[in-house]
Amino acid sequence: MGDSDGLINKAAAILRYRTPLLAQEKLDELVGGFISRRDIFLDLISKFGSPLYIIEPGILLERAAGFDAVFRKEIPRLEIYYALKSNNHPIIINTLASHGYGIDVSSGWELDLALENGAERIIFSGPGKTDEELRQAVAYKNKLIVLMDSPGELERLDAIASETGTEIRAGIRLTTNEEGLWKKFGIPLSGLSKIFAAAEKSRYMNLCGIQFHTSWNMNPEVQCRFIERLGKTLENMPKDALSHIDFIDIGGGYWPPQGEWLVPAGTIEGRLLQEITEKPEIPLSHYCIPSEPLEEFARALGDALKWHIYPHLGECRVFTEPGRWLCNDAMHIALTVIDRKHKDMVVTDGGINIVGWERFENDYAPVINLSDPALSEHACYIFGSLCTPHDVWGYSYHGRDIKRGDVLLIPNQGAYTWSLRQNFIKPLPQAAVLESAPKEN
Repeated sequence: MGDSDGLINKAAAILRYRTPLLAQEKLDELVGGFISRRDIFLDLISKFGSPLYIIEPGILLERAAGFDAVFRKEIPRLEIYYALKSNNHPIIINTLASHGYGIDVSSGWELDLALENGAERIIFSGPGKTDEELRQAVAYKNKLIVLMDSPGELERLDAIASETGTEIRAGIRLTTNEEGLWKKFGIPLSGLSKIFAAAEKSRYMNLCGIQFHTSWNMNPEVQCRFIERLGKTLENMPKDALSHIDFIDIGGGYWPPQGEWLVPAGTIEGRLLQEITEKPEIPLSHYCIPSEPLEEFARALGDALKWHIYPHLGECRVFTEPGRWLCNDAMHIALTVIDRKHKDMVVTDGGINIVGWERFENDYAPVINLSDPALSEHACYIFGSLCTPHDVWGYSYHGRDIKRGDVLLIPNQGAYTWSLRQNFIKPLPQAAVLESAPKEN
């Protein structure tokens, strides 16, 4: 009974919690910026049809320039590697490679894609690399560094490199959480000295760096705490091992500055309420888990490196792997309403196979009616045309009305959509490039 009482008390506390509401002025600013460019989008959709991915390379370059300016101010010997998994469209890769970025890949397939699209500097991370993937890495040794995920992977890479007498540059990944699902990645800090000692015995393994990664970083606290832990480990490592460390890779996971936008079911209290509510209403409330500005990430990480890493390694090279922060705002999705079945329900010509997952059951993105636009928002189920009730684009639209033939825009869908798209029931749409000046919002 005591355990039941405890669970009930925890549930009550969750229901009393309130995730911060999304500020209306932020939403109006975003929607208004896209409405002001509606003719540009409508012209593109008229030419290519819908559903349609719309890529804006100008936005991508704007984001890259902003990242460069902020991070290079705080971290002098910085190298930036775009995390390919966040959006692997060739135009995205080529644009950032041409800008001077390296590319972070996690498979042999991604490695080929990076090379095909102009990458000159590559880091190859990810667990469970096959022998064939390690052979690919050896073949392109002049362009990449392999981030090893385990002692076993290091042994296999060393054996493969010895087949051709090829020296290969490598780093070792550290896990940031030795418990639960995240223990899948890398090795614990306690094993760092041992793996560098093992690499010393190899003729072909140049183990010259250390990498770690944390995800969904709304602020730099977790990254900074791990840098402090790493510094304490380096303090106790043999000086011979430290002399081989040429770079520290601090990963990525920086959340875009607008924060994480959620529908009620995406909040902790909303999920619990959903389980105990018999007849859910169409939600018109939107929530935002705030994220720190990029300047705060750069300042805090720069300070952490100065306090905990540079005293042991000197001012070494520092790699970072932004993905979502760069590409999120550089791709949008356009749809057309093909059926209005009820006052509060429409069906569009594109399903969520376009994004690859049931994203909008939890995440909020405004659905903007470009054909009849307005800042006012109205409750309405916006469904796709797949044979599943989970094919939901949103629960509201911005516009005066909505009817068959209206063109809808779902902005800022560049991260973890294109890369996850799938051929399920409906074919995948094409992508069109919008060569325009960066948006102001």
